[in-house]
Amino acid sequence: MNITFEALVERARSLVPAGGRAVLGIAGAPGAGKTTLAEELASRFGSWAAHVPMDGFHLADVELSRLGRRDRKGAPDTFDPLGYAALLRRLLADEEDVIYAPGFERVIEQPVAGTIPVVREARLIISEGNYLLLDDPLWRPLRDLFTEVWYADLDQETRISRLISRHVRFGKDLSAASEWATGTDERNAVLIAATRPRADLVVPASVIHRVGNPPA
Repeated sequence: MNITFEALVERARSLVPAGGRAVLGIAGAPGAGKTTLAEELASRFGSWAAHVPMDGFHLADVELSRLGRRDRKGAPDTFDPLGYAALLRRLLADEEDVIYAPGFERVIEQPVAGTIPVVREARLIISEGNYLLLDDPLWRPLRDLFTEVWYADLDQETRISRLISRHVRFGKDLSAASEWATGTDERNAVLIAATRPRADLVVPASVIHRVGNPPA
């Protein structure tokens, strides 16, 4: 397969069975461009597709503090994978006119319930997140809920630069942003990179760069 963005659009379209619904997963390390890729794909299909990010299943800060995990926010055990799996099963059951999914508000760095309506017309569900391919007892069952999982494979230098910029944009000073991106985020990135061989398709950096920086 010649991997271009247009080829990805057609591949995503082909995942949906006649009269059914499919879930496409996009995995990758923090800052790899998963959200941008998912949003751009969804925009090509209009209401026939819905973008439902895994980030809506972050545990809230108050719970992370109770568990003593606040300083590791973004690690696998700071999410609710069982709740995420339950939502995907509900979407695949395709029995409701509208299903509300949680989102994640970066300004406050918190999950927000009921922010993403998935209407009956949506046949392709695009869901991106760090740990879709993680071989862990709580995360492993997710793999069977995705028709395919793609891995966004952005180069490390660009990825970390993007992460630092994102952390600064949402409130951290440059020092704190750099420390988080090269510390907590990078430890998670190493774990996620080990899941790359389990992907159905690796999306190369050339495509991710083009999606993130479309030609004028």
